[in-house]
Amino acid sequence: MVHILHQSLSPRSMDPPDARQDARGCCVVQEEASPYSLINICLNVLIANLEKVCFERSDGTLCLPEHWCFPQEVADRFLGVMTCQGKLTDRTASIFQGNQMKLKLVNIQKAKISTAAFIKAFCHHKLTELDATEVHNDLPISDIISGLCSNSWIQQNLQCLLLDSASIPQDSRLLFIGQLTGLRVLSVFNVRFYSEDLANVSQLPRLESLDISNTLVTNISALLTCKDRLKSLTMHYLKCLTMTKSQILEVIRELKCLLHLDISDHRQLRSELAFHLLQQEDILPNIVSLDISGASAITDEAVELFIQQRPKMQFVGLLATDAGYSDFFTTKEGLRVAGEANMSQISEALSQYRNRLCFMKEALYRLFTATFSVQVTMPAILKLVAVGMRNHPFDLSVQFTASACVLNLTRQGLARGMPVRLLSEVTCLLFKALKTFPHYQQLQKNCLLSLTNSRILVDVPFDRLDAAKFVIRCLCENEDPKIQTMTVSIISILALQLSSDQITQLEELSMAVKKLLTIVKQKTSETSDDVTFLFTLKALWNLTDASPTACKYFVENQGLPIFIQVLETFLQPTIQNKVLGLLYETVQNWPSSSCKMTALVTYRSFKSFFPLLGNFSQPEIQLWALWAIYHVCIKNPSKYCKMLVEEEGLQLLYDIQEHSEAHSQAQKIATSVLDDFKMHFMNYQRSMC
Repeated sequence: MVHILHQSLSPRSMDPPDARQDARGCCVVQEEASPYSLINICLNVLIANLEKVCFERSDGTLCLPEHWCFPQEVADRFLGVMTCQGKLTDRTASIFQGNQMKLKLVNIQKAKISTAAFIKAFCHHKLTELDATEVHNDLPISDIISGLCSNSWIQQNLQCLLLDSASIPQDSRLLFIGQLTGLRVLSVFNVRFYSEDLANVSQLPRLESLDISNTLVTNISALLTCKDRLKSLTMHYLKCLTMTKSQILEVIRELKCLLHLDISDHRQLRSELAFHLLQQEDILPNIVSLDISGASAITDEAVELFIQQRPKMQFVGLLATDAGYSDFFTTKEGLRVAGEANMSQISEALSQYRNRLCFMKEALYRLFTATFSVQVTMPAILKLVAVGMRNHPFDLSVQFTASACVLNLTRQGLARGMPVRLLSEVTCLLFKALKTFPHYQQLQKNCLLSLTNSRILVDVPFDRLDAAKFVIRCLCENEDPKIQTMTVSIISILALQLSSDQITQLEELSMAVKKLLTIVKQKTSETSDDVTFLFTLKALWNLTDASPTACKYFVENQGLPIFIQVLETFLQPTIQNKVLGLLYETVQNWPSSSCKMTALVTYRSFKSFFPLLGNFSQPEIQLWALWAIYHVCIKNPSKYCKMLVEEEGLQLLYDIQEHSEAHSQAQKIATSVLDDFKMHFMNYQRSMC
């Protein structure tokens, strides 16, 4: 269970990252503080206005003006930004038809484009890299490969092809992939890729790096075909292997050129392949990187011995194993460890496994426990958490644990040491998680508690209007006391950040005012002046500030009698100031409320008003008190003029008349009271004598 409150912790002192101890953190701060590059700014503006600057072809697709021409580096980045923003479609991909753009490194990750659009837009370019990770099913792998093979230049020169999690039609095989003779890097992670396909791929003459993780390969013997050129082999969670461990190790033993090997697995499978690999002395002599995360029966001693026998090793993956805890892993110079023993290992795991869901979950959980009482800012860690949230937006476990990590890393003053741009990204990701999982209450609490941070709400740029709409809906749909406290806290601050026009644009405004008044009424009946009550008063005051529409809803939902009850129930100045300030806003902004107020108000005494009348530092409070006295005197002069004389309140009116600025509203109202009811005051003063 991830807890959202750490009440036992003492307030934290905020320390900036130390360059000697947290070089990554310092780099992130410097990077995030730097302005965006001019080219990125220009590309963002261009993409936001594509429909305006482009012409439409007869088939509905877009094209750039004829005289426009982009250099290759700019064209590649243009496409990458479009893809990242989810703007690459059949309609927009057509921009890359023809010769105005010269593409080389093509990124179409997660794009929803058809085979026809892909071939027309990209297959005539001289491509050296294509990242088609998680492309939509409308563009299957078989069509990608046949499209690429239609260009003889690409056949010979395409060096990198990433097809992770892309689709393959039933009973289809990658028949043409052998024609891509220039391929050096191929990744088919999480693809319906069989042993027959591996045999085909292994014959590629230049293949150096291969990822067959989570595929349907049952036998890796075909790798012996490329044993003299394969430098990197990733076969994480190769669950369908039918070979014995000794057979697998015999194949690996023959891969003399291998520098990187990944045989990591899901912890639940308790694979012992890595355990047996570590016992081999005459295997992988040149290995630089070995990933055995998730493996079973791994010990520090076995890993240490393996590394000591291979002095070139620079990385070892030990997450979700029982290894990585000895001093060797912290003192070995030049060795990076992705594990869970300390913050350095967790950081490496978050970086290494940013796209690997099972290990991202594990790393985030370890991070949560490690940062439960952290007292230093960790911008590099927060950025890695943001990467995990962005890469796995629909996984509840990742979003839930990441939201708890964000809370640990930004609460109690730590947010002040974080770069604003990074906090902006994290804030947007938190709202995305809230919208994606609206019914998972613990996730909602984690996200909302992070968002109560005043540093985030006041200083960080994000869509405050959209945020206000969401938080109001969250308030109105939840009866959980903690969620109510957090939402009214957020609304009370967000309302100050919105203009009067924006508040009026809130479709949820009427619903918000009604719900907030319901809370005030309930708390008043319970005589409960807790933090929720105070935040609710503040939220109502800030929403009605200079907003006639909000004031209208306040009056229509019986706000006036509810607040009169508050005044009579709570005598604390902090509460009365909020109540009177809101009532004052309601009467300037919604004049008809003055008539209703006059009819509603009855006072047993004016004494609670006297401190307000003497409050020259807050003229709006003083003005409201004057207004209230004036209007009840109009309603019942015989009763209230007598009360004012008996309680010796006239002198306060004379003080306001004398000391207020000339012709001020307060002076005018004080003068009106003294002049309009002069005869009543004189009569009551004589009777008292």
